[in-house]
Amino acid sequence: MNIKSLLLGSAAALVAVSGARAADAVTVAEPEPAEYVKICDVYGAGYFYIPGTETCLRVGGYLRYDASAGERGSFTGRATNDVQDDDSQRSWSKTARFALKTWTGQETELGTLKTYTETRFDFSDGDTFVNSHFAWVQLGGLRIGADESAFDTFQGYAGSVINDTIVPYGGFDTNLISYTFDAGNGFSAIVSFEEGNSYGGYHFEAPRTSGGGKRFAGSELIDSYVPHIVGGVKWTQGWGGISGVVAYNSNWEEWAGKVRLDVNVNDAFSLFVIGGYGTDDNAPRNFYKPWGGNWAVWGGGTYKFNE
Repeated sequence: MNIKSLLLGSAAALVAVSGARAADAVTVAEPEPAEYVKICDVYGAGYFYIPGTETCLRVGGYLRYDASAGERGSFTGRATNDVQDDDSQRSWSKTARFALKTWTGQETELGTLKTYTETRFDFSDGDTFVNSHFAWVQLGGLRIGADESAFDTFQGYAGSVINDTIVPYGGFDTNLISYTFDAGNGFSAIVSFEEGNSYGGYHFEAPRTSGGGKRFAGSELIDSYVPHIVGGVKWTQGWGGISGVVAYNSNWEEWAGKVRLDVNVNDAFSLFVIGGYGTDDNAPRNFYKPWGGNWAVWGGGTYKFNE
């Protein structure tokens, strides 16, 4: 056999083998079904189903930067000392914040199960603080966990500005067990059993290490088995609403209360006024009456320029 015959025979055998393979069935792997994230619109915008569960999750947050100057007593500025001659002088006060928020919702046999968390990372005048500001779970109207006092949240805050506590209007951060009853037609009521906090009656936007907090000496954590108690009622309609809250400070055995009126002038403009009263036989200021004297009044308005 010569070289030419050998090459031709090899080529014929290769073609035969290739033809035999071509006749075999071709198996193509089926693509795995992709599990896309599904939108959950039961609890509002921004929620999605956690894959493989019936729980809806929303993740959000914000960035905030505050800068102020002036005398410390005016709730702005910062008192400091000159590094050269150690003279006392005024300076800027600045705070940067990143807040991370989560919401969950799920329907159960006992009602809607919700959770909410908010963790704040503050860098304030050279110091860093991390604060688990909210961490509560709610089943129906029952809420348990870290929240702000119902003495403030049930009525609403005194505006959405940086220094809404120039005249402080109540305690804020606390552990609590509360129940909200919604009767429909705009009527609701709340009762809350609260622990208070270790910073007294003033709200900390960012705690400071020396001389910068709006606090006074003494803890407002409950000092017995009797908690602080808050109760309130509210009626809201299209024109606005009226609400009232009353609080009992078990440490000092003192009472405080507030009545609020909200008026929606139109779709963009709204006004509010709050009147507060508190007893001060034993404690001039406490978790629920941080204002001086018995009486206090707050007022303000909001105008919405665009969406």
